[in-house]
Amino acid sequence: MKILGIETSCDECAAAVVEDGTKVLSNVVTTQIPFHAPFNGVVPEIASRKHTEWIYDVVKEALDKANLGPQNIDAVAVTNRPGLLGSLLVGLSFAKAFAWARNIPLIAVDHMMAHLYASQLSCDTPPACPFLGLLVSGGHSIICRADAFDNITVLGTTIDDAAGEAFDKVAKHYNFGYPGGAVIEKMAHNGDSGAFRFPLPSLHKGAPSKEGSPSREGGHRYDVSYSGLKNAVINQLDQFRVKKDGAVQPAIKPEDIAASFQKTAVEILVRALFNAAADTGLSTIVAGGGVAANSYLRARLAERQDLRCIFPPPEFCGDNGAMIAGIGFHHLMRGDRSPLNVTASARVEGFKKKYP
Repeated sequence: MKILGIETSCDECAAAVVEDGTKVLSNVVTTQIPFHAPFNGVVPEIASRKHTEWIYDVVKEALDKANLGPQNIDAVAVTNRPGLLGSLLVGLSFAKAFAWARNIPLIAVDHMMAHLYASQLSCDTPPACPFLGLLVSGGHSIICRADAFDNITVLGTTIDDAAGEAFDKVAKHYNFGYPGGAVIEKMAHNGDSGAFRFPLPSLHKGAPSKEGSPSREGGHRYDVSYSGLKNAVINQLDQFRVKKDGAVQPAIKPEDIAASFQKTAVEILVRALFNAAADTGLSTIVAGGGVAANSYLRARLAERQDLRCIFPPPEFCGDNGAMIAGIGFHHLMRGDRSPLNVTASARVEGFKKKYP
């Protein structure tokens, strides 16, 4: 069963063909980074216009690389939520037209569920449910329990900024470059992560957990927050600098800022994740999303010998069509079909929380 996957939720225009949910026949990702770099962030209007210009050629390239024609495709899977609304509508409209013209099923896919599935594109032994999911990207930071490929219970999420968003904003403030996550990770390799001791968030307010659910210390035991860290790095840098008695303080190195920020940002994530692992008793963790490519995060999780941590290959961490096609296969096998009037949604309820 060959599925065409289309992904246009943000600034990557992507398409792929995947056979039987795991065998990637092609995976084409065209990045818009050069067009957004002057603004140090994604400009939604530019993103949607570029998708409109590129979508036909990207899909054609994916078919050509798979040595297939439109007549060989059994179904079309496409991201319809969450993401930038204009960008989503471009991919969704193209997928609808393709499915209608070929009279084949259309499958609308949740972008974050696809990120959770991405590791199965290359995993010899797919994780058995239930397991813990760690979904970290520019727009989302989610810790969840997965009971099926499309059935998750959100245990924790961000109450303000997502992890990837914080990386981008810090990089933008200091003119480190764009995209922020990749730039900061590269700089951090040459920096001292102990040069600054940035604070971890204290989420002590909130309603108690419901009866029968794991202990949550004020309702936020698995949640994360990045606004405080972002403010400390941008506006209170000197306050958190580690002073050495009797020594003349050297000039602040950008690499030290990057390394110290990255260390704290990752620690915020793993603290909440390890709380969830301890409380649920689940020892398998499946990561996904752009931040899952971060080498420091991978190394930090590898320290826990009692946990099995599964990451997608770097090419499947960012937005891509292969993960959309892969999870689309499972929807198709279950008998799911999306009507041609299915629409896009910028947000998914429950993927972010309010505080307290």
